[in-house]
Amino acid sequence: MSLPLVIRIRDALLHPLWRTLQRVGILRLGRLAQYPPRELKREVFPPSALAPEGLPSLAIVVPSYQQADFLDCTLESIFSQGYPRLTVAVQDGGSRDGTAAVLEKYAPQLSSCVSQPDGGQADAIVKGFVKVAGDIMAWLNADDLLMPGTLQFVGEFFATHPEVDVIYGHRVLVDELGREIGRWILPPHDAETLRRIDYVPQETLFWRKSLWEKAGGVNPRFHFALDWDLLLRFHRAGATICRLPYFLGCFRVHGAQKTQAQKSTGREEIHELQIREHGRAISADELEFWSRKTQLRGAWCAGLLRCGIRR
Repeated sequence: MSLPLVIRIRDALLHPLWRTLQRVGILRLGRLAQYPPRELKREVFPPSALAPEGLPSLAIVVPSYQQADFLDCTLESIFSQGYPRLTVAVQDGGSRDGTAAVLEKYAPQLSSCVSQPDGGQADAIVKGFVKVAGDIMAWLNADDLLMPGTLQFVGEFFATHPEVDVIYGHRVLVDELGREIGRWILPPHDAETLRRIDYVPQETLFWRKSLWEKAGGVNPRFHFALDWDLLLRFHRAGATICRLPYFLGCFRVHGAQKTQAQKSTGREEIHELQIREHGRAISADELEFWSRKTQLRGAWCAGLLRCGIRR
């Protein structure tokens, strides 16, 4: 029996149940607004166990363009953590919206601070990583946030799990004012799911420099699927990827994120990656199958988390 036929039969049988699960709010993974704004609830990480000298060095790049309203909060979310071995570069695309004043404020703490035209987000990330050094790497978009305590937790995890190359975690959704409006609880990592859809919250993603060099880093030709492309190449390079059951970052939802033209470009890049991975475009039915599977697995983990079980 073909997969499309299986999907149609399954949908006919389970569609009413699926709609009910969505209506009562059990299936939240993928939704950008889930409840009225509330105060951000901070994550509770395990107690620190390593001295500063036992932590790996971290390098973070912040690509930025016309994000003055959020950039201050983004940088504060990094530097307020007090991580002892940290280098941060801001690579701004020549903003004219007040970004310069924010960069001046943080200049003493930044390892590199450049504001000039570039080729887009991926190009800015590539240029930024040339100017910082660290055993562990990440980028944080200029409108997103790190959860307080994330860097210590991430540093300790990499220090005590040398077999793991890449980590990511759960995501908190926040509005323009930094108020919590939702949560994505991700299921444990699954390589076959990643080859078809990308639910990995980019602002929670950290990896080893050795893997970055092996995989070739970010491809500056991509503008929207750059993180999925990087993850797929990490996987091809033999990386051990692990989803950690903690909220590591906050994704800011606001009106200036994507235009209709940008969405079109995103679809083109996703199509290109599908062809590269599978030799064909993935049908809407197949995408729906993997998406629903991931949402159900995420809902199961959410249920466990409400019972105090992190899985």
